Amino acid sequence: MPSADNRIYTIDDIESLPEGERAELIDGKIYYMASPKYIHQKLLVELSTIINNYLKSKGGPCEVLPAPFAVFINKDRHNYVEPDISVICDKSKLDERGCHGAPDWIIEIVSPSSRQMDYYRKLFKYCSAGVREYWIVDPERNRVLVYNSETEEIQDCTFADSVKAGIYEDFYIDFSELPVEM
Repeated sequence: MPSADNRIYTIDDIESLPEGERAELIDGKIYYMASPKYIHQKLLVELSTIINNYLKSKGGPCEVLPAPFAVFINKDRHNYVEPDISVICDKSKLDERGCHGAPDWIIEIVSPSSRQMDYYRKLFKYCSAGVREYWIVDPERNRVLVYNSETEEIQDCTFADSVKAGIYEDFYIDFSELPVEM
């Protein structure tokens, strides 16, 4: 849910929030984040583990970083997001504060309170910032939408499908094998 006033906020405002309060900043507007539910966290752990195991087996430069993890998406003072899962292959974007610039791959796991944000606002923000691939994992609808910014292709998959990660040649996530009850 966005903040109620018309003020333009900055990262300083995000950093001065009370301990434990989470929010994102998109184009100077603050969007407060609700606590995630069990299914959200279960999917976050399962997907992060699968991706991390793949990345470790390949030995490349990419890292998977689950939320909460700061992404300064436009390298400005008015945009700060915490994607559920970020995969970053350019280590020069990383420092102790987070990622400065667009991750290569972002996954957002939809919660009822984040639906509009994940499907619309973040889709535009991520694609325009240079995120190569954006997945929207929607457990309520049993859907996985895959947006490939490089090819401008959109895949609409289900939790019965094996979904290919477009930024890798040989990496698929078989959602039917995830030990998560929907």
